[in-house]
Amino acid sequence: MRKVAIVGAGQAGMPVAFGLLAKGYEVAVFTNRSPDDIRGGRVMSSQCMFAEALDVERRLGLNFWDDECPPVQGIGFALPNPDQPDTKAVDWSGRLDREAQATDQRVKMPYWLELFEQRGGKLIMEDVGVAELERITQEYDLTMLAAGKGEVVKLFERDDQRSMYDKPQRALALTYVHGLEPTPEYSRVSFNFIPGVGEYFVFPSLTLSGPCDIMVFEGVPGGPLDRFRDAKTPEAHLEQSVSFLREFLPWEADRARNVELTDAQGYLSGAFPPTVRKPVLTLPSGRMVLGLGDAVVVNDPITGQGSNNAAKAAQVYLDSILQRGEGAFDRNWMQETFERYWDYANLVVRWTNSMLKPPTDSSFALLTSAQQSPALAHFLANSFNHPPVLFPAWEDLSAAQALIEKTRSQSVAA
Repeated sequence: MRKVAIVGAGQAGMPVAFGLLAKGYEVAVFTNRSPDDIRGGRVMSSQCMFAEALDVERRLGLNFWDDECPPVQGIGFALPNPDQPDTKAVDWSGRLDREAQATDQRVKMPYWLELFEQRGGKLIMEDVGVAELERITQEYDLTMLAAGKGEVVKLFERDDQRSMYDKPQRALALTYVHGLEPTPEYSRVSFNFIPGVGEYFVFPSLTLSGPCDIMVFEGVPGGPLDRFRDAKTPEAHLEQSVSFLREFLPWEADRARNVELTDAQGYLSGAFPPTVRKPVLTLPSGRMVLGLGDAVVVNDPITGQGSNNAAKAAQVYLDSILQRGEGAFDRNWMQETFERYWDYANLVVRWTNSMLKPPTDSSFALLTSAQQSPALAHFLANSFNHPPVLFPAWEDLSAAQALIEKTRSQSVAA
């Protein structure tokens, strides 16, 4: 049977590894972090996964946390009133038709890695650079790079045509907490947009110590939410998180009066430019590596699509490999496989990139009209599960107005 190597053991690479293993392929996963390293390390992301992405895991039998993970049942949106900052100018929420979940990758990935070995996969602990890729590509029929970080990712050429930004658009921070007051009626991702300052959203999750909430801060560089660079301790990071809410989002500060960090590693800060890279890396030998997931399409977290994109990319790549049979994994096949994924992902990238800029007339009309239209709020909430449904209305004012009109008379099931 054919031999496949996957460099990187995350949300994109592991489902492909399990899917191929189940079909009898010989699969090796290369990673520089052991399961124990991951369990004992810093949180890695915020990873709220919606139903379509969770379905990828369920089809592969990888959904081990459905009973433990607190459900995310809706999406909420708030815009502070510029004249009365302690009130909301816009405030709506919509229920998801199917629940979302956010499982800490420190819970998920170590379990997957250990299970992968138990099922007969080869887990190889190694830092991989060009020399190692040369050796791996010689030994395996197909080599994919699914790492989201590190020098090896930079080997893939930036696609200037598909990348809107060359600098980070937000200073990012995550804070995992216990003790947050729940939202009324149903759980949700609570989005708060503060023009010129940035965004804050928060949602339920499962971490090492049980149910929690993940606070995500997206600060305009140099602004008042770009405040985490000097927070060198867990306590300082938590204090910056809560003090921002007290200053800018009092309704969120009320929910956070009694929060505490889940653990000393339950926080993260940094910044990166949203980037699309060309999917085929040609090594000095001429052998090729196919990029997967964040290695080739990395999104700003503002729309919560990173882990969703990774899972959906995994499904496309897995299907493409299985359909290839004994055919050559050549450059054309690699490019075609990526383009099949890009057919979906390009609209997710466009939507996400647009959220990093001031709203257009069409997006502003949709986001504000949802306050008077439960059906529109429901539509927008469920678009997080499949963002292409937002188009063309997200970018075209006449299409947006038609959608607003269409949903005005619709009812939403309770």
